[in-house]
Amino acid sequence: MTDEPRIRVVVADDQAIIRDGLVTVLGLLPDIEVVGAAEDGERAVALAVAEHPDVVLMDLRMPGVDGVAATERIVSEVPGTAILVLTTYADDESILGALRAGARGYLTKDAGRAELAAAVRAVARGQSTFAPEVGALLVNSLTGSGKQQQAQQQAETPAASLSSRFPSLTRREADVLALVADGLSNGEIAATLFVSVATVKTHINAIFAKLAVRDRAQAIALVRS
Repeated sequence: MTDEPRIRVVVADDQAIIRDGLVTVLGLLPDIEVVGAAEDGERAVALAVAEHPDVVLMDLRMPGVDGVAATERIVSEVPGTAILVLTTYADDESILGALRAGARGYLTKDAGRAELAAAVRAVARGQSTFAPEVGALLVNSLTGSGKQQQAQQQAETPAASLSSRFPSLTRREADVLALVADGLSNGEIAATLFVSVATVKTHINAIFAKLAVRDRAQAIALVRS
């Protein structure tokens, strides 16, 4: 039996069923102790400040203070705490946003129990860890940065215009909407923006919800109105 202290973890996820499941899974591991669970970024920051955990397991999309903003604050206020992102989103925008904020690892929610446990232990030791698909997207984002900048410049004027017309859209959503309006398919949009088709679908669903349209035809008509 080891005398080493257990790794103290805070879990942050706005979905109760996922949050509770993570608490249960981690709590079964002999070398890990869950010291708190948060339903949003603000609560995650408060728990990190109060508990000084070794690791915060951080979702990105949460109400109020999101995971990226919470990560930035925790890294600043509790520098001894490592952030391990666990999220549905594995697109370059989410990955780079989390890394810039100071996250030390990045997993998607389809990670297995053993992969999750290994990642928690790795970031607690000061190492960085990424899911294979995340590492591939990160490499593509870095090595394809020149092409990506060129594609963004080509779409800069319409995307900027759409951002002004529809302020609820993020810049990347405006980029996607501009390409939808140009008649590009999901695969063509993914290739242009150097993201996955799944990421494009996520952005399009968000666009439809924010603009209150049912399909691409309505979105295009709104853009051209």
